[in-house]
Amino acid sequence: MSNHQHASLESEAGLGSYTAYTTGFILSLILTIGAYLAVTENLLSGNILVTAVIGLAILQLFVQMFFFLHLGRESKPRWNLVAFIFMVMVVFIVVIGSLWIMNNLDYHNHLTPSEQDSYMHTRNNEGF
Repeated sequence: MSNHQHASLESEAGLGSYTAYTTGFILSLILTIGAYLAVTENLLSGNILVTAVIGLAILQLFVQMFFFLHLGRESKPRWNLVAFIFMVMVVFIVVIGSLWIMNNLDYHNHLTPSEQDSYMHTRNNEGF
């Protein structure tokens, strides 16, 4: 395959250069280490810490989308946008559903730990 054909295939597939991947990797590391240090070293506290970590996570999301998923640099952005919106919707449903189930379990679990242990022992002795 000639260099011209190889270059056109890379541009059609939306592949980035090594410089772009390296830049994205370094930015991702900086954002991850920044969030880690903000939490472990108690650089911020309370709502400011939560806001800072969420802000760094959102920046990390955009770095990942731009440098690694190549959103915004493709030839057919509409289909990638549709796929991205579908992915966000599925993740939202899974996260909200999980939180709902955990909240429901917490609400209905009114036994103390010793009552839970005795209940589990009696259920275990009964079998299926």
